[in-house]
Amino acid sequence: MIDSAKIELRNLKVKDYQELKESMIRSYHTMPHEYWTKGEIKTLIDKFPEGQLCIVIDNKIAGCALSIIVDYDQFEDDHTYDSILGGENFSTHTKNGDVLYGIDVFIHPDYRGMRLGRRLYEARKELCEHLNLKSIIFGGRIPNYSKYSKELTPKKYIEKVKLQEIHDPVLSFQLSNDFHVKKVIRGYLPGDHESKEFATLMEWNNIYYTKPQNLVKTTKTVVRLGLVQWQMRLFKNYEALVSQIEFFVDAISDYQSDFILFPELFNAPLMAQFNHLNEVEAIRGLSEYTDRLLETFRDFAIKYNINIITGSMPQLVGEHMYNVGFLCRRDGSYERYEKLHITPSEESFWGMKGGNKLQTFDTDCGKIGVLICYDVEFPEASRILAEEGMNILFVPFMTDTQNGYSRVKICAQARAVENECYVAIAGSVGNLPKVDNMDIQYAQSAVLTPSDFAFPVNGIKAEATPNTESTLLVDVDLDLLKELHNFGSVRNMKDRRMDLYSLKKKK
Repeated sequence: MIDSAKIELRNLKVKDYQELKESMIRSYHTMPHEYWTKGEIKTLIDKFPEGQLCIVIDNKIAGCALSIIVDYDQFEDDHTYDSILGGENFSTHTKNGDVLYGIDVFIHPDYRGMRLGRRLYEARKELCEHLNLKSIIFGGRIPNYSKYSKELTPKKYIEKVKLQEIHDPVLSFQLSNDFHVKKVIRGYLPGDHESKEFATLMEWNNIYYTKPQNLVKTTKTVVRLGLVQWQMRLFKNYEALVSQIEFFVDAISDYQSDFILFPELFNAPLMAQFNHLNEVEAIRGLSEYTDRLLETFRDFAIKYNINIITGSMPQLVGEHMYNVGFLCRRDGSYERYEKLHITPSEESFWGMKGGNKLQTFDTDCGKIGVLICYDVEFPEASRILAEEGMNILFVPFMTDTQNGYSRVKICAQARAVENECYVAIAGSVGNLPKVDNMDIQYAQSAVLTPSDFAFPVNGIKAEATPNTESTLLVDVDLDLLKELHNFGSVRNMKDRRMDLYSLKKKK
């Protein structure tokens, strides 16, 4: 009956999940992680649809191969399965990577012996060639090793499998499909007792691979940051405010900066015209300028060839007021971020609500994150961004007193250390005598770093003069973060006890 069945090789779809789950449970009944969740499969399909392959026989999932693309230079060969995945959001996947990394292949027990695994492997090879990737790499189990572990080392076991003196259902199959053993990894998949927690790092090289000619480098390793320490002052009108914004964008772009960061609620001077209203009505009046400012920032980002982080502005969505900002890329695209944690005064004076959007943003200088002021005092938020691959965290803030500023700075320094990233903070100075609840400002903008030999001993790359309008221009080297991650005196991201605790972002 199977011989006459229709066999279809295609990309996996979310609607296949129930069939997929049943096949996974049957295929991996001896493994601790028996099946992928629907959310994980959906994320893989959303991020890399062509990399998720399945074989369907009479409307049943008979086999599946899941994969991501990684920048393999960011990993050591001695990685673990969990570290290469980047968590349930698969944050290690990048379209700018050079390796197709296989994260799962299985064949339903009822359909084994039909050479379906070979079809999946050949489809992966074709995909690797089509995407011009350097190789396919994955960690392979050696399930029969437990039978020989008392008499053979993993190396000897692999040699005997190569010589066909021992048959291993996984390794023998992979070797017959032109993969070679790159390395033996210890502790690759905790709980894999059949393999004694060893794995073979397998590789297939794409002989047609052509290294891209980076005439224009798409991802920079040394990134220049420009921070605006904004003077709160009364402006005659909206156009005067925009003129001051353009002055800073123009000046900082003249130094070939990649980013410019404005403070939280820097446009508050426009509230002066609403001072006859109560606080809730005044902030709603200010929010009427947000869409206009977004379009202005988008124009400036293109005109001055710089990525602009617009600080924050109030935005009315339905009946609720939010504190939001925008990443305006120099290619004309933009994305919105929200303040997640609202202070008691923001809630009581302005009726603001906390946002619900927490994510990293891709730029031509790598992944970045943005947290607004109070958000940086909650370590979970920045840790989630770090797990998604963030290298630079931008924190626009607004504090009225020095103790408020100290909370922001101290927490920002902690975030730099624990997440192995750079943190740029920018605030406002001066006063607004005709704007209620915005009377005085205190700030000392800065770029903060991890604390290790490659970085400043005090973890401060540079800081502005306190309470004076100024700009701060700072170069940060992203390669130093890679060195820290792999070879630092301490390695906070690697040394977490994931066997004891974990942090997850709710869908």
